[in-house]
Amino acid sequence: MRRLPTRSFAGLAVTGLLALTGCGTEVSGTPADRGAGADRALRAQKVMRLTTVHEQTGMTLLEGPVFDADGKLLVVDVTAPAGEAKVLRVDVGKKTARKVYTDDRGAYTSAQFSPYDGRLYLTDFAHGDIVSLAPDGGNPRTFFSGEVDGARMNPDDLAFDREGNLYVSDSRGMSEGEAKGRVVRIDREGKKATVLADGLASPNGISFDAGYRGLWFSELTQNRISYLLLDGKGGVASRHTAIRVDGGIAQTDSIAVDADDNLYQALHGRPAMAVYSEHGERLATVEVPAREAEGLESATNVAIIPGGTKAYMTVSGPDGGFLYSFDALAEGVRQSNGG
Repeated sequence: MRRLPTRSFAGLAVTGLLALTGCGTEVSGTPADRGAGADRALRAQKVMRLTTVHEQTGMTLLEGPVFDADGKLLVVDVTAPAGEAKVLRVDVGKKTARKVYTDDRGAYTSAQFSPYDGRLYLTDFAHGDIVSLAPDGGNPRTFFSGEVDGARMNPDDLAFDREGNLYVSDSRGMSEGEAKGRVVRIDREGKKATVLADGLASPNGISFDAGYRGLWFSELTQNRISYLLLDGKGGVASRHTAIRVDGGIAQTDSIAVDADDNLYQALHGRPAMAVYSEHGERLATVEVPAREAEGLESATNVAIIPGGTKAYMTVSGPDGGFLYSFDALAEGVRQSNGG
């Protein structure tokens, strides 16, 4: 992994965050990993540049794209310093963006609207908190803070079930290089936190399948995607490794799932996404044009318009933070809209 700048950033656990947002150059999967559909390339087109590298933090990193009820796209900038936009609202049609939230503390790595109270939830990787905002970016509240089973979280991504309970990928142990990560369930009132899986190697992406039967989650430092079958009572029925991603230098970042249960696995270390069926078949690769890829180092996440197939991917690197669009394989649902 090529090192990124490590300038002081509001108390951020730099080592862990930089591992999450690591850099690289290229990925080349083996024929077994690619599957029959691997020759299908989904070409992403640049929509706009949203951010430039921040002088104070030495980088910019876009994450957590999610459409609001008005069809505007919200995006977080993980490394934005105090006073600069940590949450942006984007009009993709007009290609305009504006700041809707900032603070002097948070390093927000994901965003998603709750089906329970309609608020926007953000994970603060650096401080272990989950914060919620009103849809317009106001009225910030700390939804959850503190220890889970004796240890604070490094919450990365999140997913909601139909009732509004949260499921969080906790990348605890990343900075030490130890498999201490967890999948944590937090009830919708923010009062009870339960560990559903532990001993994980830097879990990152997390998303329900289209039928809410179970959770897909990726482990950054193992380049694998696992499936957690739930028992319908807040617990786990079974767990198994489902897909091994032959990523080369790149690693598994966030996950989105469309209406046909296809998985969009973001890659950091390469501005691309790998697309798999629920049965593990490599269906396609989403790639930015080669002439633009040199200054871009990570594709972190994607939002597919609910009920449509237009997808918007967050991509970042030394050239800045960008939105790219492509045509997804199926329609967008809640599991491909934030997290």
